[in-house]
Amino acid sequence: MSLRIALPKGRLAAETSSLINKAGIELDDYGEKSRLYRLKSANYSQLAFKVLHEKDIPIQVAIGNYDMGICGLDWIEELITKYPSSEILKLRDLGYGKYNLCITTSRAGKISSLEDLRQYEGDVRIASEYPNIAESFALKLRLKKFRIFPVWGAAEALPPENADIVLLACSPSDGLAKCGLNNIINVFTSSAYIIVNRESWKQKDMSSLLELFSGIQIAAIAEKRESLSSISASGMFDDMNKSLLTLALPDGHQQKPAAELLQKAGFVTTEYDAGYIRPDIGIPGVAAKVIRPQDMPLQVANGYFDLAITGQDWLKEHLYRFPSSPVKEVLKLGFGEVRIVAVVSMQLDINDAAGLRELLKNGTLPVIRVVSEYVSIADRYSWDKHLSPYRVIPSWGASEAFLPEDADLLIENVQTGKTIARNNLKIIDTLFCSSACIIGNTYSLENPLKAEKIDDIVQRLCRFLPAEAEK
Repeated sequence: MSLRIALPKGRLAAETSSLINKAGIELDDYGEKSRLYRLKSANYSQLAFKVLHEKDIPIQVAIGNYDMGICGLDWIEELITKYPSSEILKLRDLGYGKYNLCITTSRAGKISSLEDLRQYEGDVRIASEYPNIAESFALKLRLKKFRIFPVWGAAEALPPENADIVLLACSPSDGLAKCGLNNIINVFTSSAYIIVNRESWKQKDMSSLLELFSGIQIAAIAEKRESLSSISASGMFDDMNKSLLTLALPDGHQQKPAAELLQKAGFVTTEYDAGYIRPDIGIPGVAAKVIRPQDMPLQVANGYFDLAITGQDWLKEHLYRFPSSPVKEVLKLGFGEVRIVAVVSMQLDINDAAGLRELLKNGTLPVIRVVSEYVSIADRYSWDKHLSPYRVIPSWGASEAFLPEDADLLIENVQTGKTIARNNLKIIDTLFCSSACIIGNTYSLENPLKAEKIDDIVQRLCRFLPAEAEK
């Protein structure tokens, strides 16, 4: 009897690797920095392991692509809260990877306690990576009016200007006070769990596998979760007015090249380089904040920022979903260049979208399963290429791990394509090329109180761009 098991990459990988090795399964190539997705154990040939993004594991176990998985309770509850009849059984709390899901507010905001929240008369703006849990919390608290803003991460950067409260994961070492935040209630404590598919639990004997984990004491491993970044407690947005220009700066892979470009153009980047969420970039009347590039188009569209540095890919993803959105590209910056490509397994004897249509026509594929972080781009591509019937599977990352077992087509960004080749995949189409760009809210661009500042920023940056970036 074979069993398919989903293991988490990222923050839980080190502890999970320790657990598995102590159980005698011995996956030598699995760990925090592992780049492999398919793993096998020499001792237990009937077990097939796949490494996935932790957020994807509950969904994949629920739909039956995996018999068992290990992930955080937070992502299990995020799924079950919206889909209470999901085919998931929580088997065991593994005891590591602990942190709290907290409702937090800004010290500079109008809400400073749970009672303030209950009595608040306005529209409560709630931002979180956990929109389903956030909505459930708001309903249980019987908030009079509220709106949920899903984000990819860095929710701690949004209050008080862009959210009234945030639901986020934090460990005791995160230091909410240093971030200018108050924790008003712990929603629950999350830790790593073993979960199984309900139908697999009925049909397959997993007792011998679970016995391997019984009684194992997991050695404490240093907390690997990234701490909340430092936030200037002064609150640069406190003097919000109609002429203040708000600028969103990227974290992650785009942060270093963005900081280097800003520095060349004469902007102050010391605080940005140091991880502050509200860095002072040295321009009077301009307030900057660091958020995820994926969230920027929607935040700019909502008027929370006038300008943002993000990727053309995320702008296109947003505009495919909201074609009339008041967001436009202002300046191509040229760094962070990637290609958005269509990828299939080497096992498929095809070289283009026409080959996929032929597999549909002859019945080899009853439906094309399309996986991507770019849900709207993937949907548009599949529709334009006449790949019906198709089903788009949202992913939180590490999407190449899905092919060929759990998806047939991947829409992904690549730089060199080495990861694609290493996972026995091939590119069959290039959708478009993307690089970093400045985007702006169209109303802000037409606002005479802000147009001069915007033009100054753009012109200063233009002088340090490669010629091809400005085309």
